[in-house]
Amino acid sequence: MATAHPGAGAAGAIDRASAGRPPELPAQAAATELARRVRAAESTVEAVASAYADAIEARDAPLRAFAAFDRKVLLDEARRLDRSQPAAQGRPLAGVPVAVKDVIDTAQYPTAYGSPIYAGHRPVLDAACVALLRQAGALVLGKTVTAELAFLTPGPTRNPHDPQRTPGGSSSGSAAAVAAGLAPLALGTQTAGSVIRPASFCGVVAFKPSTRLIARSGVKIVSDTLDEVGVFAASVDDAALLASVLAQRPDWALQPELGRSGPAPRVGWHPTPEQRHAEASMRRALRQAALSAFEAGAVRAPIDWPGGFHGLFDAQRTIQLAEMARALGPDYAYRRGQLSEGMVAAISEALAFAPDRYPRALQLARDCAGRIDTLFGAADVILAPSAAGEAPAGLHSTGDPRFSRPWQVLGCPMINLPYGRGPAGLPLGVSVVARPGQDTLLFAAAAWLEACWRAGGGA
Repeated sequence: MATAHPGAGAAGAIDRASAGRPPELPAQAAATELARRVRAAESTVEAVASAYADAIEARDAPLRAFAAFDRKVLLDEARRLDRSQPAAQGRPLAGVPVAVKDVIDTAQYPTAYGSPIYAGHRPVLDAACVALLRQAGALVLGKTVTAELAFLTPGPTRNPHDPQRTPGGSSSGSAAAVAAGLAPLALGTQTAGSVIRPASFCGVVAFKPSTRLIARSGVKIVSDTLDEVGVFAASVDDAALLASVLAQRPDWALQPELGRSGPAPRVGWHPTPEQRHAEASMRRALRQAALSAFEAGAVRAPIDWPGGFHGLFDAQRTIQLAEMARALGPDYAYRRGQLSEGMVAAISEALAFAPDRYPRALQLARDCAGRIDTLFGAADVILAPSAAGEAPAGLHSTGDPRFSRPWQVLGCPMINLPYGRGPAGLPLGVSVVARPGQDTLLFAAAAWLEACWRAGGGA
């Protein structure tokens, strides 16, 4: 099996499956458009797959977004789908390649969880979310690099905007692949900020759902309370399409268009109590994003951060480390020499927690979730930082996940929307956050905001 080391840049072209010299479709075209063309027989699945395979092989090396890729496996599957072309009708992801983070099991590709402990591991079955992709007509494009065991020790992936900067993590390869035009869609996972932060650093849209709306069977779980499957895309439309398949919520795919023509959302914004850790460029971007929304007609909904919610930042970290130490206990006990120093230190720290620290953190999270309206007030959504700022220089770290911690432990759905640039010219991201269970409303509000910011030149 060939392994590719992806590189930056947009990818190839997709020909129409008709006689003569057809017009070309860029490989970074919208996933919604790719699926439409396949269903309408305006393009073959093989043509779509070939364009992305060409891009990965030609431009991967500097980026290294993929942990595993095999052109033959991809094209064989594409041809099989083409032979069953009538089956494409009614399949929302017909012919669309989706890159899959390497903590999510795939039968066609090895799944090593970013760790030498699992090098060469080949799952017998696909994860539930991957099986749903296939049922919807999608292709597994390949496996994308993850930080070690979906934690903090980075893999080899570079930021497509600057190869000397981190792409974020732990879903580094998925964010970078979409940003570079090497995949129209990708799957990631998030325990703290592992979907939202890399999306912010790489300048793409990402969605993390409310708790347990996307099945986790076949995903390497490190925190049973916190882990969720998320998605990366170039637009809210595409993110909603992919998420609607994974959550088996077809209504989500309708929300972006409805959101643009529907009533303006009620928007609150808050830099969170951790704003001292946000760079000036992020604070400016957040303020400008909010003001642009209000100028375009969004209803201003003042919010305040309740005092009892301040502890959520530490509570999320406590829960993550305690449950990670439990989930990775066998790795720590029997393969400690193959774990990174950072992972060993984190598990060792968790094992030394006072007996009541973990249950107190869980109780605080439950108490705050029960009082979520005291935070949101009249707001449909809250705007908050997706990261401290633009991607930091160097490849030794994946960045600080603190700004996603409270939303993750509350179970709130979140969408990262690119907004503006930092002092080095790299992307910044703003999180659009809704109450738990309000994913449908979140997609509509994010679509409205995305259209508003793009019209104003901010996105």
